[in-house]
Amino acid sequence: MYRSHTCGELRASHINTEVTLSGWVQKSRDKGFMIWVDLRDRYGITQLIFDEERTPKAMMEQAQKLGREFVIQIKGTVIERESKNKNIPTGEVEVLVKELTVLNQALLPPFTIEDDTDGGEELRMKYRYLDIRRNPVKNNLIFRAKVTQEVRNFLSNEGFIEVETPYLIKSTPEGARDFVVPSRMNEGQFYALPQSPQTFKQLLMVGGMDKYFQIVKCFRDEDLRADRQPEFTQIDCEMAFVEQEDILNIFEGLTRHLLKEVNGVEVEKFPRMLYDDAMRLYGNDKPDIRFGMEFGELNEVAQHKDFGVFNNAELVVGIAVPGGNTYTRKEIDKLIDWVKRPQVGALGMVYCRVNDDGTYKSSVDKFYDQDDLAKWAEVTGAKPGDLICVLSGDTNKVRVQLSALRMELAERLGLRDPKVFAPIWVMDFPLLELDEETGHYHAMHHPFTSPKPGQIELLDTRPGEVKANAYDLVLNGNEIGGGSIRIHDKATQAIMLKHLGFSEAEARAQFGFLMDAFEYGAPPHGGLAFGLDRLVAILGGQETIRDFIAFPKNNSGRDVMIDAPAPIDDEQLKELNLKLDL
Repeated sequence: MYRSHTCGELRASHINTEVTLSGWVQKSRDKGFMIWVDLRDRYGITQLIFDEERTPKAMMEQAQKLGREFVIQIKGTVIERESKNKNIPTGEVEVLVKELTVLNQALLPPFTIEDDTDGGEELRMKYRYLDIRRNPVKNNLIFRAKVTQEVRNFLSNEGFIEVETPYLIKSTPEGARDFVVPSRMNEGQFYALPQSPQTFKQLLMVGGMDKYFQIVKCFRDEDLRADRQPEFTQIDCEMAFVEQEDILNIFEGLTRHLLKEVNGVEVEKFPRMLYDDAMRLYGNDKPDIRFGMEFGELNEVAQHKDFGVFNNAELVVGIAVPGGNTYTRKEIDKLIDWVKRPQVGALGMVYCRVNDDGTYKSSVDKFYDQDDLAKWAEVTGAKPGDLICVLSGDTNKVRVQLSALRMELAERLGLRDPKVFAPIWVMDFPLLELDEETGHYHAMHHPFTSPKPGQIELLDTRPGEVKANAYDLVLNGNEIGGGSIRIHDKATQAIMLKHLGFSEAEARAQFGFLMDAFEYGAPPHGGLAFGLDRLVAILGGQETIRDFIAFPKNNSGRDVMIDAPAPIDDEQLKELNLKLDL
């Protein structure tokens, strides 16, 4: 038996108990006549004591040689600490060591195994097995496990059945590039790793498994950022014989359950907003509603003067920054430089101060009088002491730019409190999205999303106006889940594929198995998938997912710890009938 207790378990009630502990040496303090060693495992830290009056000389010498991260086992007696440490649960006691066994020596770690480490991100990812020993990462992984367990508890209690689906599948267009896997036994042919189990969960509905879920790995070969990984985890769910309202109610319940059980937070309101309104009021389809600063469209009150920048714009839109009138001219100039960065892309910014006495001072006073500026304040909801920030240009571009500015200002003003949770459903997305480069439409969600009832006829005449029976669940400005009511009949699916540019032969080659299944009694069905990595990060008070994944990839999609991806040798290439042309 390597241990009778963990390093986070011992309390005053254990005094005079004989114990066996095992773990890693966190640090040691050698006073010559007395040595203290902090022993760590994932449960906590226990202080060990070696005392020359009570410890044999040979063991004292052995203890002096213990280095950081040595793996040791000790046997000893729990005694009361003279100098108690109220900062740790075991701080009232220590263990007087009677036996010491070094189970494994350790090299000096390349960074300190402390909550606040001196290791940079790339270094910590290279030695991720050491990074996991640190409390922040360890606790994040434990937190993820708790969230996952609560997901399973809730869905199982609601009658969902967990079903596994294949990882080696057929490549289908899902919106991103597939990772492909060559087949040795089928020369010149490839599997693809699934971007989602979409078609399989629909086939499970055809099969009568009317409440399915799976916590599943998905794979997308796309450009990465802090909240993206080439492999990610979904809470994938599907239900048969349901309408949209049934699905929303179930997954509101799941979100409430997680917030209560994991965070101790009660959230009752899940407001709903149309996609068009989200774009008009917030400039994106995942609005953070923990704070205001809703967009005010100023065309009617700003395009009647001789200011050509506004007159020539498709949209003039502004936000009121609470307390922003305290910004100095230098701070405002920096804000203007911020929106002109390539990442945002605005050509400039007009501003207007709302003074405490009810007067206005703008950067375009030459063109607008006090009455004009008062109308700006009315439209944006600005109050005395606020600052109105105005952007103009093409509607779609300027909304994205002002949305970025809104989020940046909220961050600077401390309005994005990670302990406050504000969910919102965004509904009725466009079914199709126009690719401006090619002039072709593609599915905004995926090809199996159903149009809103009565709108399929518009596909022939006004495809851009067709709304999808689709919905996203947004939490604190992040999309945590999305889904739709699916197409469940062959004729409608064929129409949809036709409008996405598939010929009959292409549709048959890609999705013939699904079309065939629809002819054998497919029930009405729909579902939703949560992004588990992102959901866990937000519940954990963060927005980046990397530290909630045990072994993440970097921004180039590399695992720097195992050095992957990596070349394969010529024999493997020959066996797979592959030849490189680089």
